[in-house]
Amino acid sequence: MVPNNTQNPEARLAAALTSTAASVRLSTALAAGSHPRPEYVEHLIARCAVESDFFVRDMLTWALLQHDREVVLPRVLAELSSDVPQARSQALHTLSKIGDRQTWPAITPSLLFDTDDEVARAAWRTAAGLVPPGHEARLAADLATQLGRGGPEVMLSLSRALLTLGDAAVPVVAQACGSSDDRVRTHALLTERLRKDPQAGFEDSVEDAKRARALHGAPLVGE
Repeated sequence: MVPNNTQNPEARLAAALTSTAASVRLSTALAAGSHPRPEYVEHLIARCAVESDFFVRDMLTWALLQHDREVVLPRVLAELSSDVPQARSQALHTLSKIGDRQTWPAITPSLLFDTDDEVARAAWRTAAGLVPPGHEARLAADLATQLGRGGPEVMLSLSRALLTLGDAAVPVVAQACGSSDDRVRTHALLTERLRKDPQAGFEDSVEDAKRARALHGAPLVGE
């Protein structure tokens, strides 16, 4: 942990964040957020790019949120162009938690269409949460181009992002339900099922989507 009164708290923070014990890294991030200092921000940001433990990453984001936004935001935005996928995805996650719609222009198509699934998932979620009024339809159209991508977790993330956009996503999902692409059509039908029944389980929705497509004579995904 980072004590309140030390001769060099920044150095202690930097060292503790590289500990081999996740519990130490977790408590260090907690302490950094509980006793924020501007000089901690760079170390917290850097750790976000390489931290392997989900709970520590979440605590790092929490710690950043406790610091001055004017110090944190420029560094988080800079990470969006990092060569390290985790740096990009974690920066997007942090932006979603900050919730400042003025950062919307930073969520570029290159992030929405990122080849790394975790980056793309974070971009979809963040964009859907920060999209300014009047831009929902354009975002829905962009997200719809990703229908059919990835495995179940990726598909569910995209469906949730589209559903967050509400009525703006209905036309593009409806159009995709008639796609000639097997995976796109399955995913669109899944999204439509979730829109009509938000409480439906994901696996049940997948099976319903497959059945609905099978009734139209299309082959099932993976068969």
